[in-house]
Amino acid sequence: MQNADEYITLGLYLGFLIVIGYVFSRLNRNLSDFVRGGGQGLWWMVGTSSVMAAISAFTFTGNASAAYDAGPTLLVVYAANCVGFLVGYFFLAAWFRQTRAYTLADIIRDRFGVGAEQFNVWSFAFLAPVGAAIQLWALSVFASAVFGFPLLPTIVVIGFVVTFYSTSGGRWGVMATDFLQSLILVPITLVLAVYSFYHVGGFSGIAAMFSDPVVGHDFRFVKDPGEFTGDRFTWKWMIAIFLIQLSGFLSISGAPRYLSVKDGKEGRKSALLAFILMTVGALVWILPPMVARVTLSGEVAGVALDNPSEASYAIAAMHYLPAGLLGIMVVAMFAATMSSMDTGLNMVTGTLARNFWPWLRGLFNLGEPSADLELRVCRWITLFLGMAIIAMALMLAMQRQFQLFDAYFVIATLIGLPVTIPLVAGLFIRRLPFVSYFVIAGLSVLPAAYSLWDGAVNGNQWTVQDRGLWVIAFGLAGVVISLGLKRWEHSRSRERIEDLFQRMRTPVEAEEHGGDGNDLPQLRIMGKMSVAAGLFLLTLVLFPEDFTGRVAALFVAAFVIGIGVLLLRGARRAQARAGSGSGEE
Repeated sequence: MQNADEYITLGLYLGFLIVIGYVFSRLNRNLSDFVRGGGQGLWWMVGTSSVMAAISAFTFTGNASAAYDAGPTLLVVYAANCVGFLVGYFFLAAWFRQTRAYTLADIIRDRFGVGAEQFNVWSFAFLAPVGAAIQLWALSVFASAVFGFPLLPTIVVIGFVVTFYSTSGGRWGVMATDFLQSLILVPITLVLAVYSFYHVGGFSGIAAMFSDPVVGHDFRFVKDPGEFTGDRFTWKWMIAIFLIQLSGFLSISGAPRYLSVKDGKEGRKSALLAFILMTVGALVWILPPMVARVTLSGEVAGVALDNPSEASYAIAAMHYLPAGLLGIMVVAMFAATMSSMDTGLNMVTGTLARNFWPWLRGLFNLGEPSADLELRVCRWITLFLGMAIIAMALMLAMQRQFQLFDAYFVIATLIGLPVTIPLVAGLFIRRLPFVSYFVIAGLSVLPAAYSLWDGAVNGNQWTVQDRGLWVIAFGLAGVVISLGLKRWEHSRSRERIEDLFQRMRTPVEAEEHGGDGNDLPQLRIMGKMSVAAGLFLLTLVLFPEDFTGRVAALFVAAFVIGIGVLLLRGARRAQARAGSGSGEE
């Protein structure tokens, strides 16, 4: 992609994100504002941010590759996400917000003690930036191979933009940019799905895909063992992947999705919105790569990537979308990575500023810091982490050996799922004592570690599903053992656990989150920004040469403008309520 219009579109969009971060910086007055939006976020902003944080460029590369190769089996991953958000709607979103926590580590400390809290702080502070660097690097490699973007400048520019608006706007900036990114992602992916549907021949064409002797066999929902490497897409794989994916939603580690909302009611609404968006997205995102398998297999095979099918979604966009809209699709793919990167960046900052820095100050008896100092520390930490992520991504891009890439996934396998299991059990089994965190995690890590040893020494390569199911089995054994340790638990530890569960079930009152103090700025600023973005997108109507292309461009622009108008109407109503309230006084 060498069209200057696409570069202009991406450049203006990135500049827009910087402006949003700067505008929302005025809402940051203390650490709570910076790391969780002061617990005053409205449902529509938090819900869209949750969805955007749950996806990344992998949605349009790795997941698209799976859809291209194996068809609808990938839906099991999205099904787990949808079930997770639905459970959040019924009760978990309210529970998590009602902990009154600032960070995930706050909840872990109250549930499992300071040792578990600090373990989480350090493991998360190491893994999250490495993961963000890998995402940034992978996105840049993909953009370079498929769209012709220069590799190293892409890493620097995207990393700088995310770091800037995360540093200036904090959690407010992250939620606001995620919201705007979702406004662009939703309509453009819908448009591509419709064009893909048209190019394959509608419902009859889709039916023909599944009856094709070659493609139809690969597109069966459940595959036979040995059909794909690692026995992927079998029943066993589907069960393991579903449980692994769902565990992240049903554990304490899912709490950060809802810590920014005003109260439990807003949290439930945000989870419902996320459920709807994820359900629609699952169907929309898998269609283009599946259609590309039938209509564009030669073009996909010609892409200069180690796994060309990872480009199937982008190739579909390049061939199906009308002139002028490809730049918006590129923006959407960049937004997917940026939205998960900025959320992780803000979460690490919050953990270090809230759960490590006070502990360090306590060691030196430095006393309580001022709100201004806390805010400056948050910004310095975010800036440092952002620069570290850019540096790591550049190192990945400039070397040919991928030890860091491999090391990350080894550590994630050893720590990720084993640490998640006690966070699931600790949320639903109240009787588990403080010590259960390390008992369950310690047992869970045994099969993961053994699988690595078995592979290195005996050459036995464990599949993802085998490793995952054994980790879960050992984790359940750890739960049973931990229940027997309750009799030795200290009374103060039990009191702290009971206090946490009591808070989780106690609704947040208006005076705790400041009432409607930040409702009007959220509605007004995002309304204006959405309308401005939509008006810019309206200029894309001039580029397509055919009528249907102009209609598609008009739909994208109208969608963004329409949401902006609804937000501005909500701002006027909020202002009227505030005026009538002050008049009554």
